[in-house]
Amino acid sequence: MKVGLYFGTFNPIHIGHLAIANYMLEYAGIDKLWFVVSPQNPFKNKKHLLQDYHRLQLVNQAIDDDFRFAASSIEFNLPKPSYTIDTLTYMHEKYPQHDFWLIVGSDNLDSFHKWKNYEELLANYNILVYPRPGFQGSEWLNHPHVHLVDAPLMEISASFIRKAIKEGRDIRHFVPQKTWKYLTEMNFYK
Repeated sequence: MKVGLYFGTFNPIHIGHLAIANYMLEYAGIDKLWFVVSPQNPFKNKKHLLQDYHRLQLVNQAIDDDFRFAASSIEFNLPKPSYTIDTLTYMHEKYPQHDFWLIVGSDNLDSFHKWKNYEELLANYNILVYPRPGFQGSEWLNHPHVHLVDAPLMEISASFIRKAIKEGRDIRHFVPQKTWKYLTEMNFYK
């Protein structure tokens, strides 16, 4: 079974994430998609990051009963910061029956050469790339394991969501309904 791994802090998850995930399932040839909630991205500031459990809960509420999706906390118990190659190696050992495909935004290609053991990633895993606004292409697209997916451009971001909530704006339609309820009940990002 081809399983797409969509890594992210999901701080918070929003409709853009879900639209991209849905597109990958319908058009990129994967059978299931796991949202891998990252406790710490080595390239991101942890300052505004909700606790791991809360972000996992937001993802679980967002995907609700869609059997094609799963939320994964697998990185919570791995050494930090989280490196994709370490997580994939662990997942491959734990789930050898799955063919894991990495899902990344095109903005990640600019720093891909800085990823831990990126050569090993390229050699052993297929990478599905969704375009981000302003994407002009990359040398990595010439690699046989890197596949640009012609997904719709999503300009919504988690930082936009956090800023809007802090400003007291009603952005309930930018996140799934259950996620919005949890965010407002917990007073996150205010």
